Amino acid sequence: MVATKELMLHIDSLRKIFYCPLKDNRQVDSLTWSNHEWVHGKLIKIKGFPKDYKVKLFRVSVSTHRTDWVVTNDPSQDSLDATQEVCGMRCKIEQFHREIKQLTGIEKNQCRKARIQRNHIACAMLVWICLADLARKTRQTIYRIKHGLLDEYLRQQLKNPSVKMRFA
Repeated sequence: MVATKELMLHIDSLRKIFYCPLKDNRQVDSLTWSNHEWVHGKLIKIKGFPKDYKVKLFRVSVSTHRTDWVVTNDPSQDSLDATQEVCGMRCKIEQFHREIKQLTGIEKNQCRKARIQRNHIACAMLVWICLADLARKTRQTIYRIKHGLLDEYLRQQLKNPSVKMRFA
């Protein structure tokens, strides 16, 4: 939590807003909730943070089996629905990162020059954009599109190979 604590305090020092999930074992100053606080959030102090530093805590249902505790430094935030919407954007960003790593080879660049690295990242992002667009148009998952790209080519080559192998 130290890195998260430092990151939250740094973002706050820049006068920017953050929404950050808390681990279940994080100690806070009060665990009793009123009905109003379940809907509008609860102002809390997190153990280990500066004495007067308070954040707003929300209980966000991610799925029927999972709940996240989310804190924000935005004192004007008083809506659980708005907090869930922001957290939904975070999930989309995490999904993008997972997909671009798993499907495009973005991490497999061994070049040292910054320009070549930027070109590689840009090409990987273009590949992801094309895959996502095709997946949306065909109503398939992006993974299905990626893994199905060579299916037709392989079928055609197995039926009628373009390169004939001759054995002596």
